[in-house]
Amino acid sequence: MERSCRYFEKPGPENTRAVLNRVSERVREGRIAAVIVPSCGGGTALEALDVLGPGPPRLVVVTHMAGFSKPNVQEMPAETRKTLEEKGVSVFTGQHAFGGVGRGIRNKLATYQVDEIMASTLRIFGQGTKVAIEIALMAADAGLVRTDEDCVSLGGTEEGVDTALVLRPANSCRFFDLRVREVLCKPLRF
Repeated sequence: MERSCRYFEKPGPENTRAVLNRVSERVREGRIAAVIVPSCGGGTALEALDVLGPGPPRLVVVTHMAGFSKPNVQEMPAETRKTLEEKGVSVFTGQHAFGGVGRGIRNKLATYQVDEIMASTLRIFGQGTKVAIEIALMAADAGLVRTDEDCVSLGGTEEGVDTALVLRPANSCRFFDLRVREVLCKPLRF
């Protein structure tokens, strides 16, 4: 079997539309249960909805947890979340799979925990790869994707998306059951 991977010269939001177009192509080939999209403020989620529609396959958006940028702040405006949900998009807000209590320990005690070491290890493939794997775990933990169906999971570097993986999700307590099946696109230099 031969599959192509699109490489971008550098990471960043300028790759978002090309990633979504590549995902759209792959979805048309079949056997994709969901597309998982990271979105802090909602811009990437709305663009994904524009390109991919609400489904099928279903569209799942994973946001930063409340308090990520500063205490008591939810980055995605309530109106944006409502718009997405009214169009059939599942939106999940929760603790990062690789950065909850472990990040708190690092911030307070200046020592790394296993979850942050795993995140740093995944970044050797690029920030977008780490994000795509992390949000797949989060979506599986929330019951928004199944662990026995392939999904496309997207990731990015700061804003937008620049990485797309076809993967079989896993719950975070079974992290090593997650399988990356295809790399659809990612930055070449990061």
